[in-house]
Amino acid sequence: MFDKRGNGRNFQSEVKKVKMKELLVVKDLRVYYHVEPGEDVRAVDDVSLTLYDGEVLGIAGESGCGKSTLARGLSGIFTPPLMYVSGQIILDGIDIAKVSNQELRKSILGKKISFIPQSAMNALNPTLRVRDFVVDLMREHNPEFSRQEVLKRTGERFDSLSLSRDVLNYYPFQLSGGMKQRTLVAISTLMNPDVVVADEPTSALDVSSQREVIELLKIMVNRKIVKSLIFITHELPLLRQIADRIAILYAGQVIEVGNTSQVIDTPYHPYAEALMSSMIVPEKGMRQKQLPSIPGKPPDLSHPPNGCRFQERCPRVTDECRSRAIELCSLQGRLIRCIHPVRSPHQGCGSRLRRLTSNEVHPLNIKKDNSNASG
Repeated sequence: MFDKRGNGRNFQSEVKKVKMKELLVVKDLRVYYHVEPGEDVRAVDDVSLTLYDGEVLGIAGESGCGKSTLARGLSGIFTPPLMYVSGQIILDGIDIAKVSNQELRKSILGKKISFIPQSAMNALNPTLRVRDFVVDLMREHNPEFSRQEVLKRTGERFDSLSLSRDVLNYYPFQLSGGMKQRTLVAISTLMNPDVVVADEPTSALDVSSQREVIELLKIMVNRKIVKSLIFITHELPLLRQIADRIAILYAGQVIEVGNTSQVIDTPYHPYAEALMSSMIVPEKGMRQKQLPSIPGKPPDLSHPPNGCRFQERCPRVTDECRSRAIELCSLQGRLIRCIHPVRSPHQGCGSRLRRLTSNEVHPLNIKKDNSNASG
């Protein structure tokens, strides 16, 4: 959530004032890659999340943890070898995981949810001017759109976002990387979708272009051009600028969810702590410091281990961590998937801690600890 200037507001305090509307509810989602008979890569395995009206949810994790696969899954895009296995993706009362491809393209993509893929800068057709690309795209969703209507709507959207209409007359190669990305962001919202899933929208951009894209996304949420945003990245400092909450992904599973300041400043899961410790902080003496690294490597998701998937790299691992599956559970106002959390004086997802029901898929549904509310 952002104020009129695009500055972040305290999401927890907003929840206290009014019951927030659920826009997207994901329950026990499993999305696998079918690589050969009898062997699947469990890229997204038992993921549950809820996105609320007016919220920006950040999803972070190292390369290969399943972020991009989750982004495609949340948008209902299952292109072989990617396949939907089980779970629900409820958007406006519709389980989009179970609709046909024809219905998805006709009634959902672009209208209810819009997906900005990784390397979106390459999504523009190099042989078409931007205006012709937009016309073709909009007619794909609705053949009744006239060229004049599409260009009028696109021009008005560009004006509202302080983007030059001249861009519509250019070929993609005539645009800078940052301008191509902002153009794609604007085009993706022409039909005013409720939810935008942005997969690494600032990758391969310089710092100035990253800031421009971030500010553009903030404006779109603040002005209700889109209701909510899922912002996926491996660049952790960006999340402090834009996200209300952060979900940390590891080896295809959500391992911690909390308000932005909670997860960044006082993470509970050992992996989340290690991930946050790897951030470069612009402070005196940083050049002389050696960034910590996480020993080992992520598990093979075609044969994931029993128990916690971080067990082989975790300094707090015990036999119990290896012996049983660890479920998401609530702890002091956030969700974790850990038996031995960092910093917390309480036991993690052990026998004494209440596990989540299917309707409790993020911290807004449980009693919250306000001491770590994000600013």
